[in-house]
Amino acid sequence: MVAFGVRNFENLQKGLNEIYRVITPGGKMVILEFSRPQNLLIKTIYDFYFLKIVPFFGKLFSNDRRAYYYLPESVVAFPNRTLFLQNLNNAGFTDLKCKPLTFGIASIYSGIKPGKVND
Repeated sequence: MVAFGVRNFENLQKGLNEIYRVITPGGKMVILEFSRPQNLLIKTIYDFYFLKIVPFFGKLFSNDRRAYYYLPESVVAFPNRTLFLQNLNNAGFTDLKCKPLTFGIASIYSGIKPGKVND
């Protein structure tokens, strides 16, 4: 399981390959990560809030102004659902699923490492 960390991998495909490597055959991988809404109205509101409002108020109240710019930039740079599922497939995972949450602001990705679970 990984929550809100995969988008920070220096090399996304290498990181996913490593997750695949260490999972037991038959094991399940679950990733919770930010995503971008697909509905145009929600996406417009979300982008304005996340790209303009969050950094503005973060700059006002924090000594670490860069942190409030990094978060939205990392979410925008992260692959869309289709591309991320392809990355997971390229790593070797099967039975891939994506469940959007909160209007698509976050998504739960899951997959299985093929093989028999050892007893």
